[in-house]
Amino acid sequence: MTPEQRKQNLRLGLILASVAAVFFIGFFAKIILLNR
Repeated sequence: MTPEQRKQNLRLGLILASVAAVFFIGFFAKIILLNR
């Protein structure tokens, strides 16, 4: 694996992680708001 490919994989991983985090936070906030 070349450093360029590793850099692209790292960027893709960060994007996926941030999307998953936003989705999880939104889901968690919805549960809290519905349970109030």
